[in-house]
Amino acid sequence: MQHNGSKTPKPIWWVGRSKDAFEQFPHEVQEGMFYALKVAQWRGKAPSAKPLKGFRGAGVLEIVENRGGDAYRAIYTVKFKEAVCVLHAFQKKSKRGIRTSRRETRIIEANFKGLIEYIKKREGAK
Repeated sequence: MQHNGSKTPKPIWWVGRSKDAFEQFPHEVQEGMFYALKVAQWRGKAPSAKPLKGFRGAGVLEIVENRGGDAYRAIYTVKFKEAVCVLHAFQKKSKRGIRTSRRETRIIEANFKGLIEYIKKREGAK
């Protein structure tokens, strides 16, 4: 694993219910996604991580894993120096197209907004 000159990995912060959802994924899916998150901790980008459409410039990426005809997604951001932040994890239910549903996009947006507020408050407390 490439460490991009960093001496320590960033921690992973799980936002909202993302960790609970992630832990419901099949073990093989979790392993693949966790590898991509570990690469992000060392300030790298795994081949399975792609920028999430609609979040241009926000450092929001999507990890996609397909197993047994099911599609799983984990959405995270590397925008903040404090941590790699997992904004959402879900199993894609739609059988039409690859687009992220409006419901899932709203959850991602709300968690991202809440994370920004949390970090602002945290920095203000220092």
